[in-house]
Amino acid sequence: MKQKIMDTLENFAKAMVQPLSYLTAGGSLIVVGILLTNSTITAALPFLKWAPIQVFGKLLYNAIMAIINNLGVLFVIGLPAALAKSDKHKAGIIGFMTYLMYLICSNTLLNVTGTLAQDQPLIGLIGTGQTRILGIQCVDMSVFGGIILGCLVGWVFNRTFQKRFKGALQIYSGANFSFICLVFVAMVFALVTNTVWPIVQGWISALGGFIKSTGAFGLFLYGFLERLLLPTGLHHLVYTPFQFSDLGGVLQLGETTIAGAYPIVMAEMNMPVEKFSDSIYYTSIGFTKMFGYIGIGAAFIYTAYPENRKKTATTVIPLVVTAFLATITEPIDFMFIFAAPLLYFLHACIAGLFMALLKVFDVIALWNGNLLASILTNIANADKTNRMWLMWVLGLIQIVVYFVVFSFLIKKFNYHTPGREGEPRTAGAAAAVEAPKAEAKPAENGTDDEMAMNLINGLGGKANITALENCITRLRVTLADPSLLNEELINKVENRGIVKKGNSVQIVFGLHVAEVHQAVNNQLEKL
Repeated sequence: MKQKIMDTLENFAKAMVQPLSYLTAGGSLIVVGILLTNSTITAALPFLKWAPIQVFGKLLYNAIMAIINNLGVLFVIGLPAALAKSDKHKAGIIGFMTYLMYLICSNTLLNVTGTLAQDQPLIGLIGTGQTRILGIQCVDMSVFGGIILGCLVGWVFNRTFQKRFKGALQIYSGANFSFICLVFVAMVFALVTNTVWPIVQGWISALGGFIKSTGAFGLFLYGFLERLLLPTGLHHLVYTPFQFSDLGGVLQLGETTIAGAYPIVMAEMNMPVEKFSDSIYYTSIGFTKMFGYIGIGAAFIYTAYPENRKKTATTVIPLVVTAFLATITEPIDFMFIFAAPLLYFLHACIAGLFMALLKVFDVIALWNGNLLASILTNIANADKTNRMWLMWVLGLIQIVVYFVVFSFLIKKFNYHTPGREGEPRTAGAAAAVEAPKAEAKPAENGTDDEMAMNLINGLGGKANITALENCITRLRVTLADPSLLNEELINKVENRGIVKKGNSVQIVFGLHVAEVHQAVNNQLEKL
């Protein structure tokens, strides 16, 4: 039972990585877009103000943001494709169709029940518990909805795609039967989420008064919930009332009443006030995005297995830069939220703690969404800030705290964070790991067909291979009968080690693993 649970979690972790694998390149590109259009940089380098460069920067930024803003869509396509045992392309397409049906069903239910929210000035649907995905207004489950539905699609597809009918009903066989089943899954999922999620949203909204009345502890809870609930979309219900309603403060300017932390701070920037009001603390959710993710990224690189460290750095660094320059953190968050839930919980705790410390130490500074903008805005309003130097001290401390806590726990509990897939390539790391070998070079093992056949035969033949995937460095195989494994045959192909865990076998090839995987797949199709 334990092994089955571990295999399920490992398969889920592998599936989660695949939709995110493209975001490293995306993170690099979005940073270029930000730098090309940043007012500070263009002021220092006037040639960047040339219209074609500005248009290119905006196009680059907006193109990648379209991906970031639709992570739920990526997951609902990528997860079924990764989890499907066969016909993966069909599973991905059906996943997308199921998501579209779910979105429109959610919208239809909101309409027929009279609960469709209206856009509000300045903030649109933020704080209403609803959002628009692919232009369809629905209950806001953020990325979480795509992940849950993606897993459901994968599960249903694997249990229905082999169904066969005879006669006139033959057209409904296979993936068509899976699609029919998922039409009803989409409707039921919409009904459940439209019924249950608003109740959960109501509980979160009710916390607002308690947060406001409890001082520094309330700020801790505010920062903690904003991070903890981010994957579910419920974090909007935490910060929006403070940012845009009287929970965040009220400022009277003649006959005009300004409510909400964000508009108050914007107004105070143009007012002769001695210093910003305490409303500013509710805008400081960007503190951890500017500093904390540097510590998280450093911990991932430091704890990666030596053979994976360079690759991990290449993957993580662009995402860290994206976090503190663009305040986009989801690509990093989803790298460890499921692989190490305790780490994510502590991440939320640390984020909340440092928000409270800003209040405790009377640090008043501006957080304008990203590092560059925050530096400039604070300098321009230095007379209204307080202990701004301490902000940088606390920022450096937060980086160290994240690095130490994450590094310790990742190693202690052997979390499969980036760069720690499977077991390390060291002698004695696991009883089933062979001695390290030279970097795999498939071309030196004869033809691709010969190499693939050695691997297939070593794994017990085609019939014994029930699942075949690869991560960054390893070929991951699930066997029907692990006793048929023949390591002597496998070792005819250069590899760096074999890891055996129940029915799961991992063969370490290094960065050439994708080529090996393709060669084996091609040969399996011929058999």
